[in-house]
Amino acid sequence: MNVIWRTLLVILRARLRTRRRGALDPSAISRIRLTTLPTDIDILRHMNNGRYLSLFDLGRWDLLIRSGLFDAMNSRGWYAVVSSETVTFRKSLQLWQRFDVESRFVGHDDKAVFLEHRAVVDGEVYARVIVRSRMLRRGGGIVSNEELFAAVGKPAGLPEVEPWIHDWAAASALPSTKKPAPSVWR
Repeated sequence: MNVIWRTLLVILRARLRTRRRGALDPSAISRIRLTTLPTDIDILRHMNNGRYLSLFDLGRWDLLIRSGLFDAMNSRGWYAVVSSETVTFRKSLQLWQRFDVESRFVGHDDKAVFLEHRAVVDGEVYARVIVRSRMLRRGGGIVSNEELFAAVGKPAGLPEVEPWIHDWAAASALPSTKKPAPSVWR
């Protein structure tokens, strides 16, 4: 709920931009302009580290809607969930600072699609997140990439996923939901 109004505004703007300019190529970079608000900062008076992920979600909404993927998923009863993400911070965003969230698909593996989001000020990267996302069915079950690409087409021009991203995805994976995952500290 903490960014619901911004989310609704991003969705509305993405729909309007798509109507005016047409769909965004799935390999293109989506950009939205945001401002660091008082509700985004922490006690140290800069953007809270958890807020970055919430605001990067806004970039994901823009990309999904403007590329047409959201409508294609919605008509089939599919939705995307984040299965893992990693964020790297370089500089802090300050109160009232304007910045762009740049988002793009950066590839896929056999089970998931990878996206990259960046917080950018005057062309300079302040933070970056890599997201691994899976497609699920509202009625239950996983949508394979083969089924996804058969339904919506495989985007041309997606770069190869960098090897470190594959390594990170494998190293950070938890057991499947069908296997036990006890909380045992070593």
